Amino acid sequence: MDEIPSREQCIQLLRDVGCSNEVICHCKAVRDIAVRIAQKAGARVDLVEAGALLHDIGRAKTNTIRHAIEGVKIAKKLGLSQEIIDIIERHIGAGISMDVARSLGLPKKEYIPLTLEEKIVCHADNLLDDCTRQPIEKEIEKALLSGHNEYAVRLARLHWELSKLCGMDLNKI
Repeated sequence: MDEIPSREQCIQLLRDVGCSNEVICHCKAVRDIAVRIAQKAGARVDLVEAGALLHDIGRAKTNTIRHAIEGVKIAKKLGLSQEIIDIIERHIGAGISMDVARSLGLPKKEYIPLTLEEKIVCHADNLLDDCTRQPIEKEIEKALLSGHNEYAVRLARLHWELSKLCGMDLNKI
C-alpha cells in the first residue's frame, strides 16, 4: 500500500490493528485540525489527512511514548509509504532531540518533524487533549510544570512557525 490510503482505509487500519474507539476519536480530531492547517499552509492535504489519522496507530500496542516506535513497526508491516511512516515516527511531542530520546529510552535518533506535513500533524496533535481542543498555551504550561522546558520551547516555536505560514494564530483555526 505505497499510495496514500483513503480516510476510510485509514480508519479501517486503526480498527484492524486494535486501536480503541478513544484513540480513533483522537485521530479523527487531529485529522480535522491538521487538514484545515494543511489547506491554509498549502501542504499536501491527502498526506496530512492520512498521516493524522494514522499518527497514533502504535497505541494499539502501548500508550507510552514508545507508541511512535510501535507505530512505525505496524506501518512498515502494513506497507505504508515512507512519508506516513515518518509522520508517525516524528509526531511525538513537538519533536524530540536525540539526547531527550535517549533519556526516554527511545532508540538513539532525532524525532524532529522535518517536512511541512510532519510539522502540521505534530502540531495538530498538540492542539488536542484526547478529543478536546485546547490552546497551545495549555500544552506549553503542562510541559513547563513537568519540567520539560525544551519541549515547551519546541511547542511555542512550532506554533508560531505554522501560524505565521498560515497568516493566523492556529489557536483560532
